[in-house]
Amino acid sequence: MFDRLFGRSGPSIATISPRDAWERYTSAPSDVALIDVREAWEFSRGHAKGARNIPLSAFTRRLKEIPTDKHTMLICQSGHRSMQAAQALAAHGYERVSNISGGTAVWRMSQLPME
Repeated sequence: MFDRLFGRSGPSIATISPRDAWERYTSAPSDVALIDVREAWEFSRGHAKGARNIPLSAFTRRLKEIPTDKHTMLICQSGHRSMQAAQALAAHGYERVSNISGGTAVWRMSQLPME
């Protein structure tokens, strides 16, 4: 009801903590696509281990590179850009999409593996 009153539209996006995302990724890597939506220069300075870089600036042009049969977990620096990407995926019919809360900043603070 709140969403209808204040105009929020679109599907609800699940969030996942960096630690839970890493556990999910390592327990079933063939069922997870870990996508970092930061720009290439940001990605090259360090990213979550196993993440693939598809910058938000090119995201809609590169949707075909994201598998539809996997759980897609999106990450950026803080969680804002990855939420935009998650909403775009949901709008294009992707059903298993999660935004990693706190992004790479919290991933790093949690001392999770980086590349």
